[in-house]
This record gives sequence, C-alpha cells and structure tokens, in this order.
Amino acid sequence: MTISKRHLVILSSVLVLLLIPFVAMQFSYEVNWSPFDFLVAGGLLLALGLSIDFAAHKAKSFNKKLIAIAAVVILFLLIWAELAVGIFGSPIAGN
Repeated sequence: MTISKRHLVILSSVLVLLLIPFVAMQFSYEVNWSPFDFLVAGGLLLALGLSIDFAAHKAKSFNKKLIAIAAVVILFLLIWAELAVGIFGSPIAGN
C-alpha cells in the first residue's frame, strides 16, 4: 500500500499542528496536555483533513465542494468546542 502525496501532506500538517502544544508545554505550565489529549486532537485533525480531501475529490461542482467542505469544517468546530468547553453538555465534554 502506498501513501499518496496528498495524504502525506495531510499527515505532515497534523504532526506540525500537534507540535505547537507540545513545544508550548516545554515553556509554560499553562499548557498541560496528556497523551490522550494529543491522541484526540490528532484524530480530529486527521479526520478533518481526510474528510476535506474526500469531499474535494468526490463532489462534482464547485458549489457542492464548497458546501461539503463547509459542513465538514462546521462539524469539526462543533465537536472541538464541545470537547473544549462542553457547550452542549453532552457526556463527551469531560468534567
């Protein structure tokens, strides 16, 4: 199985984005992520990147691509906000 260039760019982007909190943890006690936090953030970012790639290549017209990508980004932001601060009060919000 070979990995395409697009998927390699997505994976590299996720790793670079995860380096930001990792480096911040080295300089500040205010950033305190557990390995589970990195796993969840990496999974969310990877799902976002792969979903956008899928939507961009499967939709035929520009308008459909735009709507599909916007829906994916909005869903990502809602899940991220729920995990961060629990705006909906669901069980996945944590404490």
